[in-house]
Amino acid sequence: MRLLILGGTWFLGRTLAETALANGWQVTCFNRGRSGRDVPGTQGVRGDRTNQADVDRLTTYGPWDAVIDTSVYEPPDATLTAQRLRDAAARYVLVSTVSAYRWWPHEPVNENSLLWPSRPDARESDPDLSAMPGPYAYGTLKSGCEQAVTKVYGDQALILRPGVVLGPYEYVGRLPALLGRAARGGRMLAAGNPHQLIQPIDVRDLSDFTLRSITADTRGAFNVAAPHGHAKYGDLLEACIAATGSDVDLVWADAGWLAEQDVRQWTEMPLWRTPPGTWAVDASRAIEAGLKARPLRDTILDTWRWLQVENPVPHQRQSEHGLAPDKELRLIEAWENERALRCR
Repeated sequence: MRLLILGGTWFLGRTLAETALANGWQVTCFNRGRSGRDVPGTQGVRGDRTNQADVDRLTTYGPWDAVIDTSVYEPPDATLTAQRLRDAAARYVLVSTVSAYRWWPHEPVNENSLLWPSRPDARESDPDLSAMPGPYAYGTLKSGCEQAVTKVYGDQALILRPGVVLGPYEYVGRLPALLGRAARGGRMLAAGNPHQLIQPIDVRDLSDFTLRSITADTRGAFNVAAPHGHAKYGDLLEACIAATGSDVDLVWADAGWLAEQDVRQWTEMPLWRTPPGTWAVDASRAIEAGLKARPLRDTILDTWRWLQVENPVPHQRQSEHGLAPDKELRLIEAWENERALRCR
């Protein structure tokens, strides 16, 4: 099997390249070469996916049985790569996101849920998009990318919509921030309900499902998330403590109270989010098609082991995650005072 990955040096792209090579596939990775590094054994081709001449030059390295697009952000760029690669790659796999759904995370979603309305020429700098909150603009652009690829490839397109993806090589910083905090030990602020069900997917399970779907000639759109009931938020934090071997005392604070303190969900408190649809992504279709989800504790332990030997690829979002130590201490003290008042 011959595979082209648009990207291939970060998180999912790197995992895909390694897994495909281990399966005996021939792998070409197309990227600018500015960050990350090529996986040994792959054929690296340098170029800018937004430059038609670069993409045309890329086609001379084909043909491929499939292309996996892990990096597209704006619809015109998706159109360019899909059109120029149409004769060189038989299948197009677009890694989109559950953010493409109009009502996520506010409502549960399945593959029939409404997507953000978009258009093939949409750019982040357009006045209507720049006026949107960042997550809405992101979802709109990703929805447009799906439309662009489907228009060119038709039923030869495979659209994957992952929820939260964790595991080794993560660059966003969510799990590394939690692991780093656990490693410091002491009293650690925890948000909301430890029994809140969560459904992050391991990057290796997403990679396995993607490659298996190519082999099986799977088509259409699939949400990719762990099944409901897979893990709880408390499991996540306890697994971080166990992986680091640290001495941590979790201090669970009420979600409503934390919101009143202007604690930022998803970033200052990584992977904590209160909208009801956040962890209500229906992935039953992917599970029926072969998606497997390993235990969350394995994902966390393997990520910690990776962090002992390698730093994540630098990314601006990493600084967003985690509470400043002085703010965490103030919040713990304030919450304990609040709890004492409530018990009177």
